[in-house]
Amino acid sequence: MRLACLQENLKRGLAIVGHAVASRSTLPVLSNILLATESGRLKLAGNNLEIGITALVGAKVDEDGAITVPAKLLSDLIGNLPNDTVDLEVDARTQTLTVVCRGTKASIKGIEADEFPTMPSFVGSEPLAMLPPELLREVIGQVVVAAAAEHTNPILQGVLIRLSGTQATFAAIDGYRLAVRSFELPEPARQTLELVIPARAMLELGRTVGDAEAPVAMSVTASGGQVIFHTDTVDFVSRVIDGKFPDYERFVPPTSRDTTRSIINTADLLRAVKRIALFSQAAGNIVTLTMENSDSGRPGRLVLNANAAEVGEAVEQVDALVEGEGGKLALNVRYLQEAINVIDTDQVVLESQTPNSPGVFKPIGGPEYLHLVMPMRIP
Repeated sequence: MRLACLQENLKRGLAIVGHAVASRSTLPVLSNILLATESGRLKLAGNNLEIGITALVGAKVDEDGAITVPAKLLSDLIGNLPNDTVDLEVDARTQTLTVVCRGTKASIKGIEADEFPTMPSFVGSEPLAMLPPELLREVIGQVVVAAAAEHTNPILQGVLIRLSGTQATFAAIDGYRLAVRSFELPEPARQTLELVIPARAMLELGRTVGDAEAPVAMSVTASGGQVIFHTDTVDFVSRVIDGKFPDYERFVPPTSRDTTRSIINTADLLRAVKRIALFSQAAGNIVTLTMENSDSGRPGRLVLNANAAEVGEAVEQVDALVEGEGGKLALNVRYLQEAINVIDTDQVVLESQTPNSPGVFKPIGGPEYLHLVMPMRIP
């Protein structure tokens, strides 16, 4: 292999695929990045057996070839080169990559490309759906927060993607909270589909393709074991979690006459929650929310209280339009903060029924989204 490319383009490509490189692995090749020529461009790839990312970089290719080299060493070297043309050449006999740029010349020992895990290609696939990249990144950010970081049931560590007609729904649940976001696809999905992707993979997907300009094409391999997200220059591959996702809809309480709806300014509520968290962290992360109706000319309000015996007590009052009888609700302050943090409309509504019912947060005048937080018992 012999080619030349610009340092800034190579640096950007290495940063993209670097997110899929295994930090620790019993297989040395998984700590490497694959460099290969493809259709007159340089293909870079990383694969940790859960996700794989390939990126195409513009290059002047004089000779085809491929090699894998240590990801960190190559990325650090390219990152410290001047913004100029970088010449890359592979000695197939010694499996050595030579990097030349201005006065710098370095040789890196590699591993044969044949040992790198094979990744499915999007070429020849028909996309199941086309996803707007900015919207995809926004949806992932709103949903993935509710997935379990660790759990005996792997399905709870994933994000459900459901496609039906022009409707797409993303959902995550960890047993303590639930996040669901639905949106319209620009064109109908080719088939009705449900699959669950690891939450960590979804986070990387948002970082990888969120800045793309054209829609992201989504397809599934013939075996159904992997899903591919494709742009003009990047392919993102993730394994699919085997299992049935919980019937999350049964956890959402239906609106009834007993429902109290509190409409609050989102920014004011978030600031109040951040302050109250300083005290609730020493009180089992419990914050008590009291919804109070207006009376005697006083507007309705939401009162947040945290009482830690060893630290002290804090009370926050936020103006609110309270519809219903009001009531109390105790929530985990971290879950509460994360729920409010991903709602970007000016106002948010909190729907609650009894102290033993969950709190349901929804944006006012925004997308079709809900974030449910299960209540805590006050000791």
